[in-house]
Amino acid sequence: MGSDHYFSATPASPENLRRVRVTLAGREVEVTTASGVFSPDHVDSGTGVLLSNTPPPPPGGNLLDLGSGWGPIALSLALESPHATVWAVDVNERALDLVRRNAEALGLPNVNAVLPDDVPADVVFRTIRSNPPIRVGKHELHGLLERWIPRLDERADAWLVVQRNLGSDSLQRWLAATFERGYSVQRAATGRGFRVIKVRRHGSPPSEPIDLP
Repeated sequence: MGSDHYFSATPASPENLRRVRVTLAGREVEVTTASGVFSPDHVDSGTGVLLSNTPPPPPGGNLLDLGSGWGPIALSLALESPHATVWAVDVNERALDLVRRNAEALGLPNVNAVLPDDVPADVVFRTIRSNPPIRVGKHELHGLLERWIPRLDERADAWLVVQRNLGSDSLQRWLAATFERGYSVQRAATGRGFRVIKVRRHGSPPSEPIDLP
């Protein structure tokens, strides 16, 4: 890939389009991938752990795949929730083109593959699912999460998968400190060296505890 990174806006490397068979939402499907995007030859281990350790997505509303790559999370959300609107957000134009190709090939008109600034400001999300781009650096990663987690709807969850050796525990501590008011942060699952972190946005006002007799 030369100097390309999967978080490059416009990869300079040749596309080298390829067809790959993968399992998404319990279905074996064929998707198109390319060079210059994250994990072009398979569903990467972290995304697999995330998809295996999250509940079914809400059946409607707006759902967000943050850092979509060629689309395994977004396509899974759309397959499971055909009446929801799935936003696949990435800075990599080649990745977004692949998401659009794959959504069309799979008959998923409910997928919007867009750049971050193309998501309308008034859209809030009933869930966020993400294998975030850890290698962009701590400052960029924190800015990314500070931008999108506040756009969770009330009583909605974000699910993030992070490799333990790449700082999942420190990220969890940062999330808990940053989103202290109105949110809760917990480790929801572990697998294959990855942690799944759940960030819950509570209601406003928060529900009162039940007094037991």
